[in-house]
Amino acid sequence: MDSTGRGKRVVVIGGGITGLTAAYRLTQAAQAREGPLEVVVLEASGRVGGTIATRSQDGLLMEQGPDCFLSAKPSGVRLCEELELGDEIIGTTTQYRQSFIVRDGRLVPVPQGFYLMAPGSWRSLLTTPVFSWRGKLRMALDLVVPRRTTTDDESLAQFVTRRLGREALERMAQPMVGGIYTADPQYLSMQATMPQFLEMEQRHGSLIRAMLQKQRSANSTAAGTSGPRYGLFVSFRHGMQTLVDTLVAHLPAGTVRRHTPVRRLQRLAETQRWLVHLDQQPALEADAVCVSLPAPQAGHLLRDVDDTLATALQAIPYASSAIVNLVCTRAQVSHPLDGMGFVVPAIEQRALLACSFSSVKFAGRAPQDQVLLRAFVGGALQQEQLARSDAEIQQAVVHDLRQLLGLTGEPLAMSVTRHLEAMPQYHVGHLDRVAQITSHMAHCPGLVLAGNAYHGVGIPDCIHSAERAAQTLLEYLRVVLSQHREAVVTRPG
Repeated sequence: MDSTGRGKRVVVIGGGITGLTAAYRLTQAAQAREGPLEVVVLEASGRVGGTIATRSQDGLLMEQGPDCFLSAKPSGVRLCEELELGDEIIGTTTQYRQSFIVRDGRLVPVPQGFYLMAPGSWRSLLTTPVFSWRGKLRMALDLVVPRRTTTDDESLAQFVTRRLGREALERMAQPMVGGIYTADPQYLSMQATMPQFLEMEQRHGSLIRAMLQKQRSANSTAAGTSGPRYGLFVSFRHGMQTLVDTLVAHLPAGTVRRHTPVRRLQRLAETQRWLVHLDQQPALEADAVCVSLPAPQAGHLLRDVDDTLATALQAIPYASSAIVNLVCTRAQVSHPLDGMGFVVPAIEQRALLACSFSSVKFAGRAPQDQVLLRAFVGGALQQEQLARSDAEIQQAVVHDLRQLLGLTGEPLAMSVTRHLEAMPQYHVGHLDRVAQITSHMAHCPGLVLAGNAYHGVGIPDCIHSAERAAQTLLEYLRVVLSQHREAVVTRPG
């Protein structure tokens, strides 16, 4: 209890995976220390989980948002184990660990040893039909292109074109990286998204030289795979919604308040507390606040607190996309589906960005005689796709799948899930913008920002961001409580 005899209250704004994790960490810490701490999660919509949503129907398990996360980043797996979800985690199937890329209207395998944009095998580079001979020769010049001597940020397009050539950008880097960030490579920051390639250049003087050395050292484990290391991608037996539901179940009853949009934040200087103004409800006072919203929304809430901070937050751009879940019989697809899915270079001028073979990628996603596909449209390069109706998006997806997978007849079922302004775009200079935001946060004691807008867009990144935010708030509350106690002791009379 503080000097007024009341417990502390922390308000978490946003009920996505970040907000739920922050609330869980705060409540766990409070219970461990047996200190009175009320945690309130305010979610504007009627559901929590953000973009994570799983739909089960007729033996199908359809992910309407992300379908997996990287186990290589420890925050995600560590949280799952703490929540006793270890037995629920599943990896990708081992039968077809390869992916495809569209070239001239057909699917060709991503060359073995390729890592997003750089080759790790001369044989795979020379024999792949993904690139022309002119493109392959230009990529080989990476061995003699000098290191960059300046340290200022550059875009993915600038970096790849400088080291590997235009064809490497258009045919490999753009679709592979675009599948992660749904981004325009002309603006995507290398420092913020792909620093490992900058390190390769500086350390080895060549991406190809670095990849060949890496491939030799990991040859025994990498043999027989192409594209990403599929063993690092994991999900849950009953879908990604498992993580959301488990987090909510671990929160005290009444912690999450749905249909509770926040209008603005106000700093109460006289009490060093925060006032959270709600729509059509009385404002909430809080000792500390965690804002786990998209950066522009966070900026809107903070306009009255720090205009410069709000402007910096609202300067982080976002892209929209849509996921189309499509169900058909196995007999309707002539392609062998001997992989995890495919990506589509923008120069192919398709409606599709990518397509996952969900019923191949993870076990238990569809009945044995059916195929479940997840198609992606939109992104920074094709925002106009989101102006179409659901029916028009479905029609465009089916059109592309007829040509690329040999789809015949009409799908058994289709659904469209839109994610509007959901993916932050780490443009050139992103790390400087985040540093500016961080410096302004020093003037807002008791307030933290968390989410995918700052230091990583994946689920483990969001979890790590939430855990850091919770720890910062706990330390702040400890200091505030100590100061209050000292004030009571030294108060005259």
